[in-house]
Amino acid sequence: MKQIRKNWLKIDPFSLRLRLTIGIAAFSALVLGSLTVWTSWKMQQILIDSHKHNIEQIAERLPRDVEVYSEMMRPETGLQKAINNLANTRTLLWLKSPDQKILVKSATLDLLSDSTVAKLMSLTKMSIKPQVYKVNQSYFILSGGSLQVQGKLLGKLFVVQDITREQTMFVAMVRSLSIASISAIAVSIVASAFYIQRSLQPLRQLSQMTAAISAEDLGQAQLYLDNAPSEVKELAQTLSMLLSRLSESWEQERQFVSNVSHELRTPLTIVHGYLQSVLRRQNNLTEIQREALETAASEAEHTIRLLQDLLDLARADSGYLHLQIKSYVLNELVEEVVVMAETYSDRLITIESTTYPIEVKADYNRLKQVLLNLIDNAVKYSEAGSPVLLKLHRLDDKAVIQVCDKGYGIPLQHQTRIFERFYRVDESRSHGTGGCGLGLSIVKTLVEGMRGSVSVQSKLGEWTVFTINLPA
Repeated sequence: MKQIRKNWLKIDPFSLRLRLTIGIAAFSALVLGSLTVWTSWKMQQILIDSHKHNIEQIAERLPRDVEVYSEMMRPETGLQKAINNLANTRTLLWLKSPDQKILVKSATLDLLSDSTVAKLMSLTKMSIKPQVYKVNQSYFILSGGSLQVQGKLLGKLFVVQDITREQTMFVAMVRSLSIASISAIAVSIVASAFYIQRSLQPLRQLSQMTAAISAEDLGQAQLYLDNAPSEVKELAQTLSMLLSRLSESWEQERQFVSNVSHELRTPLTIVHGYLQSVLRRQNNLTEIQREALETAASEAEHTIRLLQDLLDLARADSGYLHLQIKSYVLNELVEEVVVMAETYSDRLITIESTTYPIEVKADYNRLKQVLLNLIDNAVKYSEAGSPVLLKLHRLDDKAVIQVCDKGYGIPLQHQTRIFERFYRVDESRSHGTGGCGLGLSIVKTLVEGMRGSVSVQSKLGEWTVFTINLPA
């Protein structure tokens, strides 16, 4: 029962499978329901028509029998005799005078209960057309017409036939037909759902294959399905062509970023060098000129760092970012990074480690770059004077580095996206305080290039912890 409930909860109300199944179910119910209703109505009409024919034969024969018996006995006795001869346990007759008095009735009418007779008599007060009437759990067909003998109107003749047995069989047959129709609809729904699921399986496989393609696999991605319908094969070919065009566009974009970063970095470095040279000889500069040159030098330095980051990312995307992976003592590397970080920040940066030495397989310079980026983030996004803590420990075959701060924190909805390129939590920050959104992307790229992983945990307004796992 729990498994059925889980499968039911997994059903997508907007899926093509569900829509097709509902459509086929509705069509099946409409067709089979209409067929059942029409069959029931037709069978009822056949039943009524067959008994109506018998009643008409009785109505035609009765005047002739009355004439024959009237020649041999009194007219009243002859009429009674003729009615009794045509009546039986299932056929009842009676004759009413124009003033609604019973002139004569068949003897079989006395076999019925008084309440049944009373209800049958009450039906004769309205317009009579041959149809099925239910009276006290019994079913009758009632028909009426004028009785004339030798041109003389004797009264109105009523003929009733008891069809309880036939009607009971008819109701049972209709019930069985309804059950069969419902069963057929249920079977068709199950069969249709199974068939639709099988038919949509190639599309599901195509979706899974497409979802597994990463940016690095675009050029080699080929979508092909065996035994798939022609339409799905055409879709797979179209998607393959689209992926090929995306791969070309992605490669052109990466090449463009790489070329632009490389071409702009050299002239900007020269410009920055000249600016620094002029600032070192600032004796002939006014205060305004010095501030302008310092601003230009700062912007040039920031742009150079941005271009270097873009160049590193472009190289990583192209597979040209070569890392020199060697074994190092992590404790010593982190101590060196802390000394460097303390020179440009007025913060207390402490190291907490329970194990010495912790050996790690990494690129020495790139790991320093990663840690400096994370420490720089911790300094930028925390109050002045609050400490920054680096925790080191070993867990199984992993060396774990945690950079902790007691800063502003990161909102939960941003924590899964802060490693994306150019993504910034607070767009209102200038690049002087908030960077350009590439620092954490560089961190993620370099750590994964060293076969490690990086993650973040944060509580808004209280603390943030970046955790790096590297092969020990």
